[in-house]
Amino acid sequence: MHKKRKILDEKEMERILKRLANEVIEKNKGCKDLYIVGIHTRGVPLAHRIAEYIEKFEDEKIHVGSLDITLYRDDLSSIEHQPVIQDSILNFDIEGKKILLVDDVLNTGRTARAALNAILDYGRPGSIQFLVIIDRGNRELPIQADFVGKYVPTSKDEIIQIQLKETDNADNVLIYEKNEES
Repeated sequence: MHKKRKILDEKEMERILKRLANEVIEKNKGCKDLYIVGIHTRGVPLAHRIAEYIEKFEDEKIHVGSLDITLYRDDLSSIEHQPVIQDSILNFDIEGKKILLVDDVLNTGRTARAALNAILDYGRPGSIQFLVIIDRGNRELPIQADFVGKYVPTSKDEIIQIQLKETDNADNVLIYEKNEES
């Protein structure tokens, strides 16, 4: 049995996304040559939201793509016999561009490493930046996000769940803690 508590609600999530969009604009001195790529599954709708805010703030169109990192995972043989592969859609040339990778949660760093390998198969960007809503800590690889919505240090036994309107009909961030009975 798990105990859960909400650590972010819809308003807080919107505030964080707006702040992150502004931080991206500030760090990149605008949005020239900026392309946003969401990591499946929840990174994709988050990438679209970040792009919408940047477009609103800068009055410029932002290209958004999606990336499936399933086949780049270092634990592929241990997760499923028939992994579900989703489309990677990059309808733009990334050569020399600024790529902003977007994901929901950063924990061990393994998903980010797989995403770096996947994106480099499409070309050689000028730079790659990484944005996450939640950074849990617990790194197994020397990877960090450039933009973080909220730091939530957790134990390896805790679970962070990000719910988005696009996938879960609600915007929340929940943390599950295992009870002693489990």
